[in-house]
Amino acid sequence: MSKINKAIYEIQKIDSMSKEDKWVNNIHPLIKLFLTVYYIFLIVSFHKYDMAGLFGMCIYPIFVFVLGDLSFRDALYRLRVVLPIVSIMGIFNPFFDHTVVNHIGDVAVWGGVISMFTLMIKGIFTVLASYLLIATTSIEEICYALRLIHIPKIMVTQLLLIYRYITVLMAETKRITQAYSLRAPGQKGIHISAWGPLVGQMLLRSMDRADDIYESMCIRGFNGEFPRMTKKRKNKGDLIYLLVWFFVLFAFRLYPVFEIVGGLFV
Repeated sequence: MSKINKAIYEIQKIDSMSKEDKWVNNIHPLIKLFLTVYYIFLIVSFHKYDMAGLFGMCIYPIFVFVLGDLSFRDALYRLRVVLPIVSIMGIFNPFFDHTVVNHIGDVAVWGGVISMFTLMIKGIFTVLASYLLIATTSIEEICYALRLIHIPKIMVTQLLLIYRYITVLMAETKRITQAYSLRAPGQKGIHISAWGPLVGQMLLRSMDRADDIYESMCIRGFNGEFPRMTKKRKNKGDLIYLLVWFFVLFAFRLYPVFEIVGGLFV
């Protein structure tokens, strides 16, 4: 399977996961969007040396992974490009921060080392939280939640169209590259001299496809708002889910719960 086919398959797979009939998928999208933003805000607010308290925030992604019956291994595979990038952001901290914050026996632990691992954990947790939102909420529901908080309609429409038709653009790219490979057998990749014409052809084909899609949308009554963005009621279970996680995450932000519980056993 080519890289483009794999990318199209992964996008379609996540899209199908978000539309499964599971309890966590059926939670109101506005509540899931709020909790994701709230969780990321709490993660970012941790002090650069507070690695012990930050570990306690893993309770939210673990719970959603278990409740949504999602594969952690698949999540790591799909985020294999993003996670290393966010993990190396603080790799130079040990070279600039030599403050001694702790000792392991006779070995001094620099603050730069602690802040490096803290920054890595922050990046991993925020990326996982975003992935869980996408994996349990369809793009239509996310756009619906954005409209509920009065995000401009044109921005929501652009977001929905980009996500929905990125596979169309990738399919066009696949056809062009296949046609080139058939006309240049035995050649690895695309020669640099053909980059310009192929990109221009892809742009023209994409513009023609965009015109056809827009005309079809207008015929079906599109006026800037998608008909599928209909009202969705909040039930008591959704509100309880919101309140429980609001206070649980707030408690884990204020207190190192895992450290306190471990101290009771010690």
